[in-house]
Amino acid sequence: MTLQYQYPEHLRHTLDTLPSSPGVYIFYGSDQTFPLYIGKSINIRSRVQSHFRTQSEAKLLHMTTRIEFHQTIGEIGALLLESQLIKNQSPLFNKRLRIARKLCSLRITDKTTQFVFSNETNFTHAQDLFGLFKTKHAAIEQIRDLADQEKLCYGVLGLEKLSAGRACFRYSLGKCGGACCGADTLENHQQRLKDSLESIKIRSWPYPGRIAIEETSGDKAEYHVLNNWLYLGTVSSLASGKEMVTPPSHFDRDSYKILCRYVFQSDAVKILALD
Repeated sequence: MTLQYQYPEHLRHTLDTLPSSPGVYIFYGSDQTFPLYIGKSINIRSRVQSHFRTQSEAKLLHMTTRIEFHQTIGEIGALLLESQLIKNQSPLFNKRLRIARKLCSLRITDKTTQFVFSNETNFTHAQDLFGLFKTKHAAIEQIRDLADQEKLCYGVLGLEKLSAGRACFRYSLGKCGGACCGADTLENHQQRLKDSLESIKIRSWPYPGRIAIEETSGDKAEYHVLNNWLYLGTVSSLASGKEMVTPPSHFDRDSYKILCRYVFQSDAVKILALD
């Protein structure tokens, strides 16, 4: 049953308590232990106001009894904290950023293409890995599309069996370049595949150990501590960051994407080695 939208008058007073600054906000229902929704913004008050005006969120607004917030220095801290809190608390209305413990990737060498999984392979330091897929099916769909674009062979890609000395069926249709029968070299086939996937090649962790990302606002600073693409937490001093220990953990897809997109492509971010 879909609830009819009504402006959440019972939450109107909450807006006066929310800051117009970066951070994370949390919607709670009658159960104050588990949140309904966690979000982030560079302006918490403005973002929550937009929720109040969104008709498709009528059920969330009806169930919400309290809104909590955690301020951060800037956007990077808000992104990392939001991701961490969603994974740890699994809010009811958050579909995105939930933990994916078993990711799939493609290991592409000069001669082979394999499906590998994060519970069996350390994605942090592995070489020749392309793509971070939530399922093997999603990875297969990606390379099927590429096969059509680049005339790649399903057999060489491991999507179907090849008969010894015979071309695949797609070659007879002009959809395969012929790596299956010698009309194309295996090396050329694999290089076209790598080139097509270059934008999603997984980067190895580029530091010997832990780092701190300094984020500033005026005369204030925070240090976001990470190791092996895993966000460990945010501290107010480098000394506190050096005391943080990296727990055994899975590859964190979301921290990886946040860092690649917002940090390592920016010359304005200061990165400090802690080890």
